[in-house]
Amino acid sequence: MKPILNLNADLGESFGAWQMGDDAGMLGVVNSANVACGFHAGDPLVMRRTVATARQQGVSLGAHPSFHDLQGFGRRRIEMGNAEVEAMLIYQIGALYALARAEGTEVSHVKPHGALNNMACEDPQLAQALARAVHAFDPRLILLAPALSCLVTAGREAGLRVVEEVFADRAYADDGSLLPRSQPGAVLHGAQACVQHVMAIVRSGALRSVNGVELPARVQSICLHGDNPQAVVSARAIRTALHEAGYELAPLPALLG
Repeated sequence: MKPILNLNADLGESFGAWQMGDDAGMLGVVNSANVACGFHAGDPLVMRRTVATARQQGVSLGAHPSFHDLQGFGRRRIEMGNAEVEAMLIYQIGALYALARAEGTEVSHVKPHGALNNMACEDPQLAQALARAVHAFDPRLILLAPALSCLVTAGREAGLRVVEEVFADRAYADDGSLLPRSQPGAVLHGAQACVQHVMAIVRSGALRSVNGVELPARVQSICLHGDNPQAVVSARAIRTALHEAGYELAPLPALLG
């Protein structure tokens, strides 16, 4: 039996007259889509179109909630109380849930975006607030969380099904966190660089930092950011490399049976 992995991407990040990424192209490659819910990007029409295309392509759907930060694309850190964070998540998950239901499909997972995700990876209390929000909305939802993070621990403690992801196009710091985008080399460019990065992680079962530190990790899902200009080309190359290495790729629910 072939080992199974998942390839996911952050999509639906256009809004109004502003276009971001090639969602149609990515949805023909990946297995799962994390759809922006309007707070950092996306709008109702973009969300509905993304949901409809994902359903047609057999791609599983996830909510990609964030801080309310359109100008900063959800990448600015915002301090707020846990009760407000929980309500903010439930609100955004609910928006995607409604559109998915209208298109005859369903939301199967949640993956926080940007600064909210990064902060929850290092802050146990914030991670617990996110996990509580997901569980309150629907305890059957999968939490897609960065490997080795507080969010993984909080999700499991809340009784959620958790899938651990690594990033195909981002470099890691020595503690397993993502290298800040402000630092040189934080974002990997080009399909070959992403393929080499992913295959090194998959084969070793460990994250490798920019300083050569190896951190054993559970690798279940691989994320590509849809706003990267080379995202579709990189996704195709990664999919091909994984198939050639003997892996089967499947939507997130299939990973957990």
